[in-house]
Amino acid sequence: MSTNSVDAINALKNFSAQSDNGIITVTIDQTERKMNVIGEGFNEAFATITDTFINDQDAKGLILTSGKSTFVVGADIDQLATIETAEQAFALVEDLKTSLRRLETSGKPVVAAITGTALGGGLELALACHYRIAIDSPKTSSTTKLGLPEVKLGLLPGGGGTQRLPRLIGIQKALELMTQGKELRPQQALEIGFIDDVAHDDDELISKAKAWINDNPKAQQPWDKKGFKIPGGDSNHPKMVQVFSMAPAMANQKSHGNYPAITHILSSVFEGCLTDIDNGLKIESRFFVACVLSDVSKNMINSLWTQLNSIKKGQSRPAGFERTKVSKVGILGAGMMGAGIAYVSAKAGMEVVLLDTAIEGAEKGKSYSTKLLDKAISRGRSTEDKKQALLDLIKTTTSYDDLEGCDLIIEAVFEDIDIKAQCTRQSEAVIPETAFYASNTSTLPITELAKASKRPNQFIGLHFFSPVDKMPLVEIIVGEKTDDATLATGFDYVGQIGKTPIVVNDSRGFYTSRVFGTYVSEGIAMLAEGVHPRSIEVAGMKSGMPMPPLALQDEVSLSLSLHVMEQTKKAMEAEGKTFTPHPAMSVVEKMVKEFGREGKKVSKGFYDYPENGEKHLWSDLTELYPTTDEQPSQQDLVDRLLYVQANETAKCYEENVVRTVADANIGSIFGWGFAPNQGGTLQFINSVGVDKFVARSRELAQKYGARFEPAQILVAMAAKGEVFSDD
Repeated sequence: MSTNSVDAINALKNFSAQSDNGIITVTIDQTERKMNVIGEGFNEAFATITDTFINDQDAKGLILTSGKSTFVVGADIDQLATIETAEQAFALVEDLKTSLRRLETSGKPVVAAITGTALGGGLELALACHYRIAIDSPKTSSTTKLGLPEVKLGLLPGGGGTQRLPRLIGIQKALELMTQGKELRPQQALEIGFIDDVAHDDDELISKAKAWINDNPKAQQPWDKKGFKIPGGDSNHPKMVQVFSMAPAMANQKSHGNYPAITHILSSVFEGCLTDIDNGLKIESRFFVACVLSDVSKNMINSLWTQLNSIKKGQSRPAGFERTKVSKVGILGAGMMGAGIAYVSAKAGMEVVLLDTAIEGAEKGKSYSTKLLDKAISRGRSTEDKKQALLDLIKTTTSYDDLEGCDLIIEAVFEDIDIKAQCTRQSEAVIPETAFYASNTSTLPITELAKASKRPNQFIGLHFFSPVDKMPLVEIIVGEKTDDATLATGFDYVGQIGKTPIVVNDSRGFYTSRVFGTYVSEGIAMLAEGVHPRSIEVAGMKSGMPMPPLALQDEVSLSLSLHVMEQTKKAMEAEGKTFTPHPAMSVVEKMVKEFGREGKKVSKGFYDYPENGEKHLWSDLTELYPTTDEQPSQQDLVDRLLYVQANETAKCYEENVVRTVADANIGSIFGWGFAPNQGGTLQFINSVGVDKFVARSRELAQKYGARFEPAQILVAMAAKGEVFSDD
């Protein structure tokens, strides 16, 4: 019996349909969301669309499109976060895949008309269509993303991606995209073959889709045709055998076993590409279940999805203040940080005054933007006109008079309280009374810096991370006298430049610098104890950190760290407090003062940096700090590096330096790269179990020093059975 598919689809929530000579165009438009997702009710609705279309004798083809500027951006991660059993996970992906499989074997042509970004489940929806066309216009080409980024949340593509993509473009290319979570622009996707065509606007998109349907009335997926072979060979092909023999080792080298989703993707593709598509899809579902139930996935979803979204929605922004926009920003200091801040501000459309002590310095700072824009042009991501428009927004100067009319001043000069005070006074003599003032200091207390200001209520910390154009985080520091209006304005500015803000209260080192310092310092302390430097570096990578501690200290610079340590000592003694030096301090002092090894900037630190060769550990390091006969276990080294950071974060939370669990977790991942697989420093404690964390901390304290003694808040939480949560 024939069904009227148009009427049936129009009766569904968030879907509409119209027919043109038997070609049914289905528009997905979830009215309560900014973007379409595959979530609650989607599978059931899609089953109805599939059934009615197949049973509609008058329907000769189907176009899937979106009523939004994006297509479908993936699965509803909030829904995935509620999954508790293997049965739930398996049923969730199998339900959708059943409909997709019925659709692609219906004998009727199906086209995905992709209006913009299609990620994860959204792209998998498109891959199950016989033909894929994406919008590629000057307005959208730089923002439209196509890819399967599930690995970034500890997952694998569970809607058929691990099976259809290799069959479409070959195993090797597919693995590269999925294991790295790469997102491509439409033209790139067209070149490698996972979309078939592009259109310049919506009208052309639908027109091309209809034309293809008319030309291909009996469409079939390549993998359903007799004699189909995977491009480049299946898992048994000699070339692919070589790929699969090397891939796990290469993956482990990069991930150090911290991301099981990578292994599950490899296994799903390997096993699935030894069999037919139907069995392959079931194999994929099995591995999807393993991913979604893993601690890694739960950690990453909790922090990098749920908590990150809370931050972006303004969890830490004071209520009751209208959103503001900065029009003109003055940046003091055109060094690496100032130059980067100038670029991101101008990129957001702000007028920028870049001030330095010498015009040559200011111009050099501006040239940083030129280099970034030239690189973007060479990669097809910008144009000469866009470059010039951005550069025209940056005015270089040595005169404070040019700061007149600025809404915001960001000071990014040397970490010296007297120099910073002078900058504050000179700026406030010129800028409007309504302007607010921010320091980019990474360690100096904002309350102390604000003493130089005539309006300390409008003084705040905006701590950027290097390189500014790439690092996603800005740490907003609230001084004792900073008012909520200033905090709200600072929060809005960070959002305006496309960064993620976390809000912390004032203290020496704030949150990120304070906790980050424990990581590199612990690595240096191990060296002083006689642990082999190579073992220290391996432990750093195995812990999930982006760089090992000694190498990272070189990047930061030993001389800068020594300066901060000495400044801290001086300040604490001035306050009548006792300064207890960290075991790392004497090492850093010796390296800098006795051997002139200041780090990468002078080509010698813990590593040597030869001009024409790869960096390597300084050969005299083991002579200076002889390796002991009895070495600690690798697990002890890894735990020391993770536990010292997590424990210090707990102290920051206890002292109300960091205000929320979300800010702590996201700040640790985005700020200094704390192991993303652990979900951030406080989520790491939750995942271990607070009681177990306390017990292990005490073990480490007994063996390696009092700095591992668990924070009092942890002891109290363990006794009560509590976990870290903002709820």
